[in-house]
Amino acid sequence: MNMHSKLPESIEADVYPLRPATSAAYESGSASRRPWLRPVIIALVLAVAAFAAWKIFAPKPVVAPTASPVPEVTVIIPGATNVADALTAPGSIAARRDAAVGVQGEGGRVVEVLVDPGQAVGKGQVLARIDRAVQVQQSVQLAAGIRSAQADAALAESELSRAQALVGKGFISKADIDRKTASRDGARAKVAIAQAQLAESNARLERLDVRAPTAGLVLARSVEAGQVVSPGSGALFRIAEGGVLEMRAQVAEQDIARLKPGMPASVTPVGSTTEYHGRIWLIDPVIDATSRQGIARIALAYAPGLRVGAFARASIATGESRRAVLPQSAVQVDDKGSYVLVVGAGNKVERRGITVGAVGDQGVSVASGLDGTERVVASAAAFLRPGETIKPVLAKPAA
Repeated sequence: MNMHSKLPESIEADVYPLRPATSAAYESGSASRRPWLRPVIIALVLAVAAFAAWKIFAPKPVVAPTASPVPEVTVIIPGATNVADALTAPGSIAARRDAAVGVQGEGGRVVEVLVDPGQAVGKGQVLARIDRAVQVQQSVQLAAGIRSAQADAALAESELSRAQALVGKGFISKADIDRKTASRDGARAKVAIAQAQLAESNARLERLDVRAPTAGLVLARSVEAGQVVSPGSGALFRIAEGGVLEMRAQVAEQDIARLKPGMPASVTPVGSTTEYHGRIWLIDPVIDATSRQGIARIALAYAPGLRVGAFARASIATGESRRAVLPQSAVQVDDKGSYVLVVGAGNKVERRGITVGAVGDQGVSVASGLDGTERVVASAAAFLRPGETIKPVLAKPAA
């Protein structure tokens, strides 16, 4: 049987009921057989539009805000540690004994200056010479007067000797002997006067040299060759006796009671990183009534980096004390000073002002403000605010 032969129309209609014979027949047949299709499509379109409008214009559900988590912050309980206690004080460099050297004699024109600032000198060393031409001639004249007086004295002595030889023969009276004795004594006195005058002249001549009154270090020179000087010219040189300098540290009234002579100290001039070591040799007994500060004098050996008049800062070792020691990350600084953040009641952060003591390998010692039992924020203080609630986590002790 041929499978591709055409089926009878009645059978084909039963097998393919939806297959139109022609387009017109299909349109008329579709409308008559499916009248429900159009309302269904319209209903679907309306439902889709209503759903879209609802999605667009429906009120958004109110979502309750979730509570922000409480931050976990590492805290430490520093306790108390034995630390080397040091007191820091500002001050200036000066000579321990500052000797001003000026003109001793009559003065005159300076012909030579022999030293410069920074040079070490010995006691009696000539620092400057003053013109002495006139004084030298006066000494020469006085020396000649001594010789003349000595000749007169020798003549008077000879005459007296001859007269005493003739007394026994009756040629010279006792009165003549007395007169010749007086003449001899007068001549001797004139010799002594002339010698004293020469010595005075030589002393004046020596005083024309400006000499160091003591061994030490020349700090300043205010004279040049050719300058005319006199006793009223003031100091020509300044000398630090023995070459010893000192720093005059200004210490607060409440701290100066902790200091004693002999305590070691290190001095750092402003603008320098070099430390110069010395010891307190004197504490002034007077407190300034205005600044409420006293002066602790620290003796220093001369060094080229120490300049008289320069500002410096001293660190004075005052022994050991038990203090709280914090890592540097825990200490903050603002316009009000140094502070830390501590955890108070209810785990709320509190600001605590402190006074920083010595800084060493152990950390920063706290001179005041903490007793060591507080819970201190270790390193996140810059990101927290006073009053903020945190979850403190105690740091593990270092191995």
